[in-house]
Amino acid sequence: MDKRQVKCYGDFVDALLESGFSMGGGNDEGIYGIITWSWNEEPPYETPVKWHTENLETDPWEWRMRVLDERNDVAYGKVFLKKSGYITRKWAPHFIAVRRGNMSFDEMYQEGTISNYAKRIYNTVSEHGTLPSHAIKALAGFGKEEKSQFDRGLVELQMKMFLTTSGRQQKLSQKGEEYGWSSAVFCTTENFWGEEVFVEAAKLEKEVAVAEICEQILLLNPNAQAKNIMKFIKG
Repeated sequence: MDKRQVKCYGDFVDALLESGFSMGGGNDEGIYGIITWSWNEEPPYETPVKWHTENLETDPWEWRMRVLDERNDVAYGKVFLKKSGYITRKWAPHFIAVRRGNMSFDEMYQEGTISNYAKRIYNTVSEHGTLPSHAIKALAGFGKEEKSQFDRGLVELQMKMFLTTSGRQQKLSQKGEEYGWSSAVFCTTENFWGEEVFVEAAKLEKEVAVAEICEQILLLNPNAQAKNIMKFIKG
């Protein structure tokens, strides 16, 4: 789909399913993005799509949660270059094969490729199923002085394909009333995708997965540079 034809949420979903993955913000990072202008920039072509209008049909900021609420074949999170992006069901096994291979969380932790801060977060989410970020922070015992470590750990787990965003949730007062800004809700990728995705990932050789993602990137952006492609794929 020509990205200039993306004029509403439905067009965005069609383009995403066709491409398989996309950067989530207004910068394609030299790889690929369906929306290629930031909230404070003018679109390069005429379109009703505008950031931060709260219009569910034409606001890309709303699409990131709407797609999670309405579909089960698209994931969203900080999965590319430590920045937000989308991955479809079709391509999820490829990225899991590259980022995780057949190693379990504990195996990767023992190998030293996962931080202790990430382990605290992962264990907390695994125990509770799904949790908003503010609840993860409290239950995992992160104090105010550990904000940066918490944020880094959360991104680390998304990049390594162990956690993913599953929605958003506001804090609740003692009276059970919602208040404040919404927090992203997280769950394990196993919880999000289901077993079959991981069965498919286990059958993929890492080198094959890398090659097939690379081929798709070059179809989407023939000018993508090899160095940037590898950073995008491998995290």
